[in-house]
Amino acid sequence: MLQVGDSFPEFELQDQDGRSWTHKDLMGSPSIVYFYPKDDTPGCTKEACDAQAQLPKFDGTKIFGVSPDSVKSHQKFAKKYGLEFPLLADTERALCEACGVWGEKTLYGKLFMGVRRTTFLLNKEAKVAHIWKNVKVNGHIEDILSRMV
Repeated sequence: MLQVGDSFPEFELQDQDGRSWTHKDLMGSPSIVYFYPKDDTPGCTKEACDAQAQLPKFDGTKIFGVSPDSVKSHQKFAKKYGLEFPLLADTERALCEACGVWGEKTLYGKLFMGVRRTTFLLNKEAKVAHIWKNVKVNGHIEDILSRMV
């Protein structure tokens, strides 16, 4: 798992519009990179819609959602909920693994591999300034905003 002070890993991923994004796009202003398990599921939808609703309050901070879903899945999800920030398709889970958010999870007593809901706040140099692990969706966006003030 990345630690505070670590540089965010290098990557190249496409968003819902097919645009490629890299580590360099995180430079120059603060960024929020949040990892979520799956498009259009209740918790992930709430997290994305909460971020969208608070977008103006982020005042120049870039926001990126990342999941193992495909570009096509991200397109449908973004269109359905009017999401205006990039959703990066990490279909090979390379960035998830590099950040340490891919691992064992338990649901209803069953063990499986998946994305552990995690958010990284990055500074202008794309270094980790704060980490939220095992995120609970309710109140999370407000918690991020309070940390940035």
